[in-house]
Amino acid sequence: MAESAEIILDGKSYTLPVIEGTEHEKAFDIGKLRDQTGYVTLDSGYKNTGATKSAITFLDGEEGILRYRGYPIEQLAEKSTFLEVAYLLIYGALPNKAELDEFSHQITKHTLVHEDVRKIFDGFPSAAHPMGILSSLICSLTAFYPKSIDPDQSAEEINLNILRLMAKISTIAAWTYKNSQGHPLNYPRNDLDYTSNFLYMMFSFPTEKYEINPVVVSALNKLLILHADHEQNCSTSTVRLVGSANASLYGSVSAGINALWGPLHGGANQEVVEMLEAIQRDGGDTSKFIAKAKDKNDPFRLMGFGHRVYKNFDPRAKIIKKAADEVLAALGINDPLLTIAQELEQAALTDPYFVERKLYPNVDFYSGIIYKAIGIPTEMFTVMFALGRLPGWIAQWKEMRENKEPIGRPRQIYTGELERDYVSIENR
Repeated sequence: MAESAEIILDGKSYTLPVIEGTEHEKAFDIGKLRDQTGYVTLDSGYKNTGATKSAITFLDGEEGILRYRGYPIEQLAEKSTFLEVAYLLIYGALPNKAELDEFSHQITKHTLVHEDVRKIFDGFPSAAHPMGILSSLICSLTAFYPKSIDPDQSAEEINLNILRLMAKISTIAAWTYKNSQGHPLNYPRNDLDYTSNFLYMMFSFPTEKYEINPVVVSALNKLLILHADHEQNCSTSTVRLVGSANASLYGSVSAGINALWGPLHGGANQEVVEMLEAIQRDGGDTSKFIAKAKDKNDPFRLMGFGHRVYKNFDPRAKIIKKAADEVLAALGINDPLLTIAQELEQAALTDPYFVERKLYPNVDFYSGIIYKAIGIPTEMFTVMFALGRLPGWIAQWKEMRENKEPIGRPRQIYTGELERDYVSIENR
C-alpha cells in the first residue's frame, strides 16, 4: 500500500501522496494542494521544499555523504579527472576511453573564443569585478551563437552549446584575470589538458616559459571536481528556475554566476583569506582569535569552519586538505597567512570547543589556501568556483529541459495594505 499523509483543514480531510527517492528521502507531494484546499505552504528560503526530482547528485549532510550519479566524491577525486566527472554529470554515466577522448577533443577544439570578445573586454573599467565580467561574457555568447536561444533547438545543437560553454569558460575566465592585470592575453594550447591549459592561460608570459607543476595541476583538478555539483543550492536553483522559462543555456548559466557571486554563496573562500589578512594585521596571534570565536558575545566568526549543510563533516574537506598540504610542500611557500591558516586548522581539529560542535575546516577553508598559494588573487576565487560548478549547472539545466519541467512560479503570502482608493497628489 502506497504511503500517504493526511491534512485536516476546516474539518475536511485531504490526502497528500508521499514520494520516496532512491536514497529513501521522503516528501509530501503538494502539487495539487492549492487547487484542492486554497492553501499554499510557506517555506522561507525553501529549506524544506523539494523543487524538483533529480538523478544527478545525492547529498546527506548529517552523514557527510556526497555522490555524483551514485559515485562517492572520494573515489572521483582520487581516480578521475575533471573532464571525466563533467561527462558523468552531464550525460549520466562514466565515459569509456573513446567517449572521453572525443569529449576532450571537442572541448579542446572549441576553447578559442571569437576575436570580437576581446573588444568587449575593452569596454569594462579596469576595476571591474571578474565575476561581473564573466557573467556578462557568458551571456554575450547568445549573440555569437543566436541559435542557442531557440527553445526548439535539436539535441545536437544543445550538445554543441554544452561543448562550447565547457570549452570557452576557461578561456574567458583566464582572460578576465589577465585583463584585470593589464597583461597580454594568452590563447589556449591544444597540447595541454583542461586544467593545465587554464593555468597556462592564467600565468604564462611571452617573455618566459611557463612550467606546468603537476602537483598544482592535481590539486586544481581535485578542487574543480569537488565543486562540480552540490544538489539544489542557490546558484543551481537559479539556473533551473531561469532555464524553466526556456532561457538559453548561456543566459541560464550567466544567472547562476550572478547568484554564486553573492557573498553568502560563493564568496566563502574569499572571506577565509580576508580573515587571515585581518588576523595578520592584528599581529598574527591566532590564540587571541580562537578565544574571540569561542566568546558568544564577540561578533568575530571563524570563516571556513562548519557548514550549513554538513552537520558532521564536509567530505570534500578531507580530500582537499591533503592536496593543500601537497601544494604547500611542493611550492615551498613561506607565507605568514598560510602559517596563520595552519595554526587555526590545528586548533579547530584539536580544541574540544570546536570538536564537540563539529566546527571542522570545510572545503572553502582549504580552497582559499590553495588558491592563495598558487597565486590566484582573492577577487578571482569565485570565478574559480564557477569554473568548477559549470558541469553541474549544465547537467541540471539539461535534466530540467529533458524532464519538460514547468516554468517556476513560487507563491507568496501577501502582507501589504488592503484595497484602498487612489488619492490625488493635492490631498496627500
